[in-house]
Amino acid sequence: MKIVIPGGTGQVGAILNRALTDAGHEVVVLTRRPMHDREVRWDGETLGPWAEEIDGSDIVVNLAGRSVNCRYTAANLRAMMDSRVHSTRVVGEAIAAAARPPRVWLQMSTATVYSHRFDAPNDEATGVLGGTESGVPNYWAYSVEIAKAWEGEQERAETPNTRKVAMRAAVVMSPDRGGAFDVLLRMARLGLGGPVGGGAQYVSWIHDRDFVRAVEFLADRDDLAGPVNLSAPGPLPQRMLMRALRIAWGVPVGLPATKWMAELGALALRSDTELLLKSRRVVPGRLLEAGFAFDYAQWPEAADDLVRRVRGGPGFTR
Repeated sequence: MKIVIPGGTGQVGAILNRALTDAGHEVVVLTRRPMHDREVRWDGETLGPWAEEIDGSDIVVNLAGRSVNCRYTAANLRAMMDSRVHSTRVVGEAIAAAARPPRVWLQMSTATVYSHRFDAPNDEATGVLGGTESGVPNYWAYSVEIAKAWEGEQERAETPNTRKVAMRAAVVMSPDRGGAFDVLLRMARLGLGGPVGGGAQYVSWIHDRDFVRAVEFLADRDDLAGPVNLSAPGPLPQRMLMRALRIAWGVPVGLPATKWMAELGALALRSDTELLLKSRRVVPGRLLEAGFAFDYAQWPEAADDLVRRVRGGPGFTR
């Protein structure tokens, strides 16, 4: 199959590109700065020659959007919004104009769309959308608005011959350098992998192998459309997640951090505490109902595998 991945040069795009290419598919990445074979230039905002790659393709997986790993200033939040909405809009325009449109459009979204909660998990049917919670920073609501606008742009696209899925993805955990797991493991190895802000906030995650398999599953299942949670069925409190990671690496202790200490750390890393403190308790209701079986449903097993790969064990295998 021919698979086009707008915004496919980031960590998640690299994971997907590597796996799909190894499986024998033709993968084309749309990027602002093409550097390798089968990378095509686009600006993420306007139609251009790149749209020819979508015409006649089988699947489009749009991952485009400014990284959330930054300080949540007004300018950065606006850039997050614009990069997601504009790129989704122009991908929809390219599909609508195609003589032979792709059969499915998998659009990246985010588990951040759900509320900050501890009492119950969020699935697609009963989950509570965020934006109205009390006792959280006001700008957290804007992150939810970004997610809603992102999905709304795909929903409005006039693509009657292309099935549309919004992938509400949790944090994709992989051994690749620079990703979320790399950061968490570095903290654990330095003895800093203890509870943050009490550690009761839930972390939703998905193993990289299951992420790829879920993308393939959604591409093949013609009966699935609309929002789908891409998250392992075992979200867990942050303190338990870090404890399992310390056990997997063999680190005896992890120093705790208060909220203000987390803010200082986020400032030093040019990141934001929402990524650490928001409770994302998300479960994959629709995937499980459709019969998808996770290879890594619980975090301890996933952490063991990721640590083994970091230490030089077997790489990604299908």
